[in-house]
Amino acid sequence: METLFEAFWELSVDMGGYILFGLLAAGVLHQLIDEEWVRRHLGRNSSGAVYKGALFGAPLPLCSCSVIPFAASLRRSGASKGSTLTFLISAPITGVDSILATFGMFGWAFTLYRLLSSVILAVAAGLLMNRFEPAEPAPKPVFSTVAPSQAGATFTLQAPLPAKKTFSVAEIFRYGLGTLLGSFSKPLFWGLLIGALITVAVPQNLHTLLGENRWIGYLLAAAIATPMYVCATASLPIAASLMLAGVSPGAAFIFLSAGPATNTVTMGVVKSMLGTRALIIYLSVIMGGSVLFGALIDLLFEKFSVDMAGAMEESHGWFSQGAAAVLLGLLGWHLITPLWRKRKGDCSGDSCCS
Repeated sequence: METLFEAFWELSVDMGGYILFGLLAAGVLHQLIDEEWVRRHLGRNSSGAVYKGALFGAPLPLCSCSVIPFAASLRRSGASKGSTLTFLISAPITGVDSILATFGMFGWAFTLYRLLSSVILAVAAGLLMNRFEPAEPAPKPVFSTVAPSQAGATFTLQAPLPAKKTFSVAEIFRYGLGTLLGSFSKPLFWGLLIGALITVAVPQNLHTLLGENRWIGYLLAAAIATPMYVCATASLPIAASLMLAGVSPGAAFIFLSAGPATNTVTMGVVKSMLGTRALIIYLSVIMGGSVLFGALIDLLFEKFSVDMAGAMEESHGWFSQGAAAVLLGLLGWHLITPLWRKRKGDCSGDSCCS
């Protein structure tokens, strides 16, 4: 019988190298992307802005908490409701770190399907928003030294645009292993722990306990994932453990799709920032689309005989174990440091998921 510690370590070994590489790739992406340039391309009430919102959001390493201020900034800068909603869905489901970790856990077929489906869901929500929401003139941002409270309805910035970034290797590590990992260190740790608990406690014939009707598993996965906070990377060990317990790839996909995109906090933000109609579209597209894509992936994998068990084979070489040790060490640092600061009275951490 596998112990909880052994299951926790094996999940860490399976994911460690891919997560670390993804974090560093995210650091490079952070150096290359100009946020103001992104804002300028999302500020129109058009289908093109919706497509751009999905394409820009897919690779960005933003979890469902860090995407909120970014999306709010896009909205204040003149982004349409459709492109903002698209970005809110696309960014949390995927990210360069999550994509690489998904490849390491589930193989290329599942990874490609997850990436394409997330873009489709995001675009569908944005287009529906543009279709059912009355068109609005996109306010042009005014860059001045006037404070927002004195500027009336026109959005202003208190400072000029920041200077172009200078590429820095040190900044790649600082952002990827520091800021970004710190932003979801707690949910990632709990994701690993919950995944280990599922591996140890859930019966391996779970699929027989749920019955032959897969739709029960689909609906159950959607109902659990929608209100739950779990970021794209932290959801992977939970989904992997569910599949090892006998749940179909479709049900695991639903958890990976609906979990990162929605949670109770994001729902409230969508309603307050974009309105009730946007919230209805947001939830309907994510829940309904995730279930449909989950059922479709089971059909496709059966038709083309895709072996998920083979894709999830474990590789416990020295590199994988070393990466797992580094990852767990960094997680420990990010989890312990805020407690130490709090004890000293310094609560100035930069984690958005604390």
